[in-house]
Amino acid sequence: MQNLEIKSTGCCEPFNPEPWEDKEITWQDKIFVKDHITSFLHIPLNMGQKVVKNMALIEKVNAKAPYQLMLTDEKSIWGADIYIDVAKEVPNAKMATLSGVFLTKVFEGPYEDTGKWAKEMEEYVQSKGKKILKLYFSYTTCPKCAKAYGKNYVVLFAQIN
Repeated sequence: MQNLEIKSTGCCEPFNPEPWEDKEITWQDKIFVKDHITSFLHIPLNMGQKVVKNMALIEKVNAKAPYQLMLTDEKSIWGADIYIDVAKEVPNAKMATLSGVFLTKVFEGPYEDTGKWAKEMEEYVQSKGKKILKLYFSYTTCPKCAKAYGKNYVVLFAQIN
């Protein structure tokens, strides 16, 4: 079978799930640009605008990280915090660090499956004899790019004890 290269949309880069599937990652003070998005029943209302605003700040100072990684902390049905991976401090942006050990698992499918994925992730972490301290979602592409690529990958990052 021939391996066809997926062409970039120019928005979100094509996602390779392999480096993130069933991994254990340790971060010590990993830096991110942090922002808050407004949601209605977990549906983000201003995520696109926040990502575009923060990416402009990141690109202005050449702070883009090697991997396109953005984590979402679903704090409530009304909002979430987003963490955009950066290579260095970004002036005029709110910065945050994350430290800890994380187990990752890649899922593919419609966004409405996130509840099912969270349950599967909890079972996966328990099978490793661990407990989830915090769960982050990494939406690897925007809905438009997911449609263009034909895959909607979401990586769950479970911070464990």
